Amino acid sequence: MGFADAAMGPASFLSEFYTSFWWIPAGVLAAALAIKLPTIIRLWTDPLLRAVGGLLLLACAVFVFVAPSTIVWVNRVTGVPNISAPWVYSLLTAFCGSCLVLIIAWRDGLPEHSASTRRATRWVVSVYGGVIVALWVLFALADVPVERTRDLDTYYAGTPFMREEILLYLLAHTTAALITSKLIWNWIRTDGLDAWLRWGLKFLGVGYALNLAFDAAKLTAVGARWTGNDLDWLSLNVAPALACLSAVSIAVGFILPHAGQYLHGRWRIRLAHRRLRPLYRLMRTVHGSGVPLVLRASAELRLTRRETFIRDVLLPLARRTDERLRQRSYVAALGLGFPPERAKALAAAVVILDAVEGGGNPEGGDGRDGGHDPDTTDLLREIGAVSRALRHPDVIREVRARAVAPEDTAAVTE
Repeated sequence: MGFADAAMGPASFLSEFYTSFWWIPAGVLAAALAIKLPTIIRLWTDPLLRAVGGLLLLACAVFVFVAPSTIVWVNRVTGVPNISAPWVYSLLTAFCGSCLVLIIAWRDGLPEHSASTRRATRWVVSVYGGVIVALWVLFALADVPVERTRDLDTYYAGTPFMREEILLYLLAHTTAALITSKLIWNWIRTDGLDAWLRWGLKFLGVGYALNLAFDAAKLTAVGARWTGNDLDWLSLNVAPALACLSAVSIAVGFILPHAGQYLHGRWRIRLAHRRLRPLYRLMRTVHGSGVPLVLRASAELRLTRRETFIRDVLLPLARRTDERLRQRSYVAALGLGFPPERAKALAAAVVILDAVEGGGNPEGGDGRDGGHDPDTTDLLREIGAVSRALRHPDVIREVRARAVAPEDTAAVTE
């Protein structure tokens, strides 16, 4: 079995699903656009966000109009056989140019802020705009009467003017993929990048590398036709698979930095809210009730309300804490091997529980240390650490036992 026959195994498998194959990346790109759309609308004045939205829309349009069923529909509506070819080529060329412009602006700054970005943007727009015009002129000059929904590139590879059109769009696509890949991989090696941005760039780099593989497959198949050989399977089956994988990777690359940062922020807020639960429950027992439930409250608002409630209840309670017990508890926690920050949180937890168990009105009292109000600044600022300490009551009991034990007893136990 020859190389072509071996390659046709997976290629033929993909070919069986060709009619629905193109809708997979179109759906992924549409989902990526839907994810970013609320942010684009909310921050419409941000030109980079608008550019990302336009780019995803163009990419989605490419895969919608390259589907065989859409190709047939466009040809029937216009009454021109194969007019889908220059239309799809134009969309793909516009997408390539948009990618270049966006990466340049994303890396070097907006055109209005950078002279080099303005020059590069003008160059890309003029060159790729000229390519699109040339594609339509060449199609008008070509004679392509037989409708081809799948193998137009190889079927008309030797046809005058259509041959030049096919070569032009592939070279324009290859050039854009090469330049964009170089810019992306150089950017990845830059120090100080946000982790989410770096991962997004890596996905973009992989996507454009797959684009180059797509171009290689197409150019090889077309070149084979020029030399009288038949490598159409590269164009019919391998290239579409590479294009789909490239589209998915590029979509992930564009949404990952923003979606990742957003989800990471959501996760941190919810984690902070959950970590405050032990201290919140303790303060609720002191106050007698908790924060009123608001069904439509955002995660940020719920966290703020919980923090405010804890501090409001904790402030008068903290003024009744025993500073000598806090200091002894801190020393005891250090003696148990805890680091200073952890020891400070454990000591605060000990004196808060001591104040709660002492009873009385938390909003009154003259203090537990000779009428002197303790400094509550650190305690109110470190409520997260104190709440995490409350999750380990056995440790708190051990620290408190060592703190209240007579000095001679503590010395013996050590």
